[in-house]
Amino acid sequence: MPRSYVHEARKRVGPKRARIRPVIERLERAHPDARIALRSRSPLQLLVAVMLSAQTTDMNVNRVTPALFAKYRRPEDYLAVPQEELERDVYPTGFFRQKAKSLRGTMKMLVEEFDGEVPRSIDELVRLPGVARKTANVVAAELGNPLGIVVDTHVRRLSQRLGFTKQEDPVKIERDLMKLVPREDWGRFPHLLIWHGRRVCIARRPLCEVCVLTDLCPASRV
Repeated sequence: MPRSYVHEARKRVGPKRARIRPVIERLERAHPDARIALRSRSPLQLLVAVMLSAQTTDMNVNRVTPALFAKYRRPEDYLAVPQEELERDVYPTGFFRQKAKSLRGTMKMLVEEFDGEVPRSIDELVRLPGVARKTANVVAAELGNPLGIVVDTHVRRLSQRLGFTKQEDPVKIERDLMKLVPREDWGRFPHLLIWHGRRVCIARRPLCEVCVLTDLCPASRV
């Protein structure tokens, strides 16, 4: 997109700090059901589901987890079976060897250092094998303690289209968003962008003609 066009588009919609609150409010009205798609009933199940969601779809994880959670109820249960058995149980989620290894390493640390409980802080979560910052952010936010903003492909793409960041690196995008998005919205904001990205602001063919953010988006085609 020509630089002159981008400049004029941003002038048309106004500064990002003036737009962030209206964007959040409109998305909340448009997607009142926006929430994490992964199904879980406990902090441990949440952690496992998010770890398994790497490089696969939430729908695929949700097909696997009912049987998995019925079989493995405590961290110790993941350590009580051979690695190969756990690999078979998570096989449909892809990258099953690495995921099984990470799960066992995480469960071992939970037992040895956290009394079998899932920690709430980002610093503690990222110490767990296989848990990077994105996973830690998701878990912390869903447990009611958002300490950052989750940046996945939808969040990155929509944040750029909305002119909230020029960065490509997820860590830098998160920093930009944390400066912009009100603290109380850190947990919900990613879900709003994710659901809007799936339903309206589609990567290959954004439905700008029905988008509630048309007049607030510098990338709008309307």
